[in-house]
Amino acid sequence: MILIKKPTFLLSVGTGTFGNAVLRRFLSADISEIRVFSRDEKKQDDMRRRYPNPKLKFYLGDVRNEQSVADALTGVDYVFHAAALKQVPSCEFFPMEALRT
Repeated sequence: MILIKKPTFLLSVGTGTFGNAVLRRFLSADISEIRVFSRDEKKQDDMRRRYPNPKLKFYLGDVRNEQSVADALTGVDYVFHAAALKQVPSCEFFPMEALRT
């Protein structure tokens, strides 16, 4: 008999509006673990309280920091990358930050 493992997902910057919408879908899916990766500890705490679910794990870090991303990716099967700078003026004033994100 072949056993199929339930996947582990990483949702990068999952604490924003888009990430919350995706997370609600993931929570109702047959997923082993959902990792929310972001640098906003307050939003992570809010989300932890809003969605008390044992398959939900939080990783504090920045997508521009290679080591924190590598740590969060250990054992992950799929990545849903939602990190972005969303304000056009910010991207115009800080184009390198927009590219790094």
